Amino acid sequence: MTTQGTNLDQRYSHYADRTAGLAASEVRALFAVASRPEVVSLAGGMPFVSALPKELVSGAMERVMRDSGPAALQYGSGQGLPQLREQILEVMALEGIRAGVDDLVVTTGSQHALELITKLFVNPGDVVLAEAPSYVTALTVFKSFQAEVAHVAMDDFGLVPQALRETIERVRAEGKPIKFLYTIPTFSNPAGVTLTWERRLEILEICRSNDILVLEDNPYGLLYFEGQPPHAMRSVEEDGVIYLGTFSKTLAPGFRVGWALAPHAIREKIILANEAAVLSPSSFTQYVIHEYLSGSDWKGQIDTFRGVYRERRDAMLHALGDYLPDLSWTNPAGGFYVWVTLPENLDSKSMLPRAVKELVAYTPGTAFYADGSGRNKIRLSFCYPTPDFIREGIRRLSTVINGELELLTTFSQTAPLPVVRDSSLINPPANLS
Repeated sequence: MTTQGTNLDQRYSHYADRTAGLAASEVRALFAVASRPEVVSLAGGMPFVSALPKELVSGAMERVMRDSGPAALQYGSGQGLPQLREQILEVMALEGIRAGVDDLVVTTGSQHALELITKLFVNPGDVVLAEAPSYVTALTVFKSFQAEVAHVAMDDFGLVPQALRETIERVRAEGKPIKFLYTIPTFSNPAGVTLTWERRLEILEICRSNDILVLEDNPYGLLYFEGQPPHAMRSVEEDGVIYLGTFSKTLAPGFRVGWALAPHAIREKIILANEAAVLSPSSFTQYVIHEYLSGSDWKGQIDTFRGVYRERRDAMLHALGDYLPDLSWTNPAGGFYVWVTLPENLDSKSMLPRAVKELVAYTPGTAFYADGSGRNKIRLSFCYPTPDFIREGIRRLSTVINGELELLTTFSQTAPLPVVRDSSLINPPANLS
C-alpha cells in the first residue's frame, strides 16, 4: 500500500550511472516557447514540409494499403525493407557513394543510428572526437553513454586537419582511447560550413593512419544552393567510414526513417543492436517511402526544397546585413543554418529570455559545445519561417542585441571603480596566472 505523499522518484530512483548524462537539450527546451504563434522562431531546424505536395504522400499511402497492406502493417526485418535499401543506394549515388544493398541498415531516423553506434563502441571514459561546434543531440547521445567529447576546431572550410592531429596527440598522451571522429562535413549543424574536398582526403588519411573510425553524418548533403558540394567522405573510404543518412530533410521527419552504411562486421552488430532496441523499424513508413520514391519525381521535389531554402537563406543574410552589419556570420551554401558571432562581451544564453520577451527565439551557442563554450555564438535556422518572418525575426533580434550592448556600455560608464585594499593586486607578481 502506497503511503500518501510519498515521492515515487525518490523511492525508485536507482538509475544506472549513465543516466546522469541525460538532460533536455537547449534546442528541445525552446520548443514550447518557439511554437507560440507570436514568436518568430529562428531556433529549431524543422524542415518546411508544407513544400511537399500532400497528394504525393497520400497517394503513396493509398497505394501501399491497396497493394501491400498486410505486409506494411506487420513486423519487418531488423535490417530494413530490401526494396527501400535498393532505392537508398540510388540516393547515395548522387553523392558519389557506391555500395551493395546488404551494406545498409534502415533505422528509426539517423539519430537512432547514431545512438546504436555509440552504444556499440563507447565505454564510460572513452573519447569521441567531434568538431567544434557540433550537433547538439549528438553531444547528448555521447554524454548519455558517459563518453568524453574532445572538440576539434573548425573554420570557414570545415574541420581543421592540424587541429585534428593535435587533438589526437593530446588525447593519446593522456592515455585515453579514441573511439571515432563524429563529423557533419556538408552544411554542418550548427555552423553551416562545408569541409573542402582536399581536407576530406587529408582528414581521412589522418584517421586511417591513427586507426580511428569516421562517423560521417549527412542529413543536408542534397540541399545545396549554388552547386553540388564535394562527394561524401564514404565515397573514397569504405572500411574506415560509417555513413549516416536520413529522409527527414529531403522528404519529411515524421516518417522517422534513416539508415547506416557500414563495413560488414560493424553492420552485423548494428543489425543486432537495432533488433534489440526496436525489433524492426516501422514497416509502414518504409513501404510508404518506397512507394513515394517509385512513383514520384523525388529528385524534382528535392530541387523544390532547395529553392525554398535558398530563398530563406538569402532573406536571412540580407536581413543580417541590414540590421546587424557589425556582426559576423557564416555564409552557408546549403542546409538550414547560419552561425553568428556576437561581440565578446555578450552572452547568448543569458540574453535569450530578453529575446523571447521581444518575440524572437534562437539557439544559444553553448548548446553545441560539450564544455560550455560558445557563449558569444548563436545558431539561426532559416528553414521554417517565411522570408518576411525571417526578416522580422532578425529585426527583433537586432533590438535585443543592441539593447544588451547599450546596457553594458551604460554599466561600464556608471559603475564605481573597485576599492583595492591589497597593493599586490595592482601590480601582481609576474608568475600569477
